[in-house]
Amino acid sequence: MIRAYDETYLDDAMNNLGDMFEYAVNDCGYEADVFYDHFIISGIAAAFEKGNPKFVAGMSGPELASEVIYRVFRFRPDAPVSENADKSPEYWAGWILAYYQWYSARSFKFTRDNGLNMARVLTLYPTLHEADQTKFVDVANQIINKSRALGSGGLRKIRKANGMTQKALADKSGAALRMIQLYEQGKKDINKAQALTLARVARALGCDVVDLLE
Repeated sequence: MIRAYDETYLDDAMNNLGDMFEYAVNDCGYEADVFYDHFIISGIAAAFEKGNPKFVAGMSGPELASEVIYRVFRFRPDAPVSENADKSPEYWAGWILAYYQWYSARSFKFTRDNGLNMARVLTLYPTLHEADQTKFVDVANQIINKSRALGSGGLRKIRKANGMTQKALADKSGAALRMIQLYEQGKKDINKAQALTLARVARALGCDVVDLLE
């Protein structure tokens, strides 16, 4: 598997993402899942996934949080950075999600949309925060695979997350309404769809083609 950045930057990436959530949640007062959504919407998550050195290692966690908030709301937080010796569950959640993204090469959006949002990650803190990172990988893969097997991932979930009806998606993407219905019902295999069709649907939904595959 080709990863976006070298392992030598991984510790910085994990610590910075942990500090980002620590600051956003515990100093600025954002809900963890809400800020995770902002992180993804801001485009910084995508830059992180591509190994952009400015975001992976060039900014501190609070600076990352400030940039996320600025990109989404056009203001910067003025909350002081607290000096806590003990790392919070939110720190660990960001820290371990950075590891999982690097290790799996899956996007943060894919992870969130397939059962592993921040709330779910935080429930794993009591049992996994002292375990090896690879244990989290195993548990995360199980959660995601179960979510997709139950049909909570893929086309239907992403469409609903975008607040679109099947007809609206058909109109925006140019795909046939009946085809969308059949894919969502599992009566046609979306993995065998034409590449051009998948690309149009993914563009209409603002996601990657891989996010649509089961």
